[in-house]
Amino acid sequence: MVLTPGPNMMYLVSRTVAQGRRAGMVSLAGVAAGFGVYLVAATVGITAVFAVVPGLYTAVKLAGAAYLLWLAWQAIRPGGISVFAPAELPHDPTRRLFTMGLVTNLLNPKIAIMYMALIPQFVDPSMGALWLQSLSLGAVQITVALTVNALIVLGAAGLAAFLTARPLWLRTQRYLMGTALGAIAVLVATDRTRPVPA
Repeated sequence: MVLTPGPNMMYLVSRTVAQGRRAGMVSLAGVAAGFGVYLVAATVGITAVFAVVPGLYTAVKLAGAAYLLWLAWQAIRPGGISVFAPAELPHDPTRRLFTMGLVTNLLNPKIAIMYMALIPQFVDPSMGALWLQSLSLGAVQITVALTVNALIVLGAAGLAAFLTARPLWLRTQRYLMGTALGAIAVLVATDRTRPVPA
């Protein structure tokens, strides 16, 4: 899931390409803070609300799927722009880079669905304290996500230059990203699992 393009990756790549690796890493710190917020929310039992009110869970899930479909359309539509295409962006100060990374992650439906619907499915009441299991699973996800995203930040400028020099590859990347986002949107929308209280 971490390798699937989404709002976090788009923000990190665009910031790195426009403003450099340091800006990308500061933005990644904000994204990390967003992961922490979701992990705490899931651990204290916010998923219980979704278990008790299935309609609310379904609404969040469908909203997330619709947002992913919109991102997919933005990638494949005529005149669409690749996330790796260089763009002129204003140079933001450190505080804004961090805040935008945090907000981007908090508004990311893929992350919300994962913490509120997916991770609770792997919590087993027979394996001990539910809060500790939630924290452990979330910590693994955060470690993987930050490692992959840090590698993306470190390689974004070089990859952007490589793809820009090869328009066919840039176009192919757009279509692959759009297809992946569309497929995930369909899977999210058609998933029939229900969250269990963490």
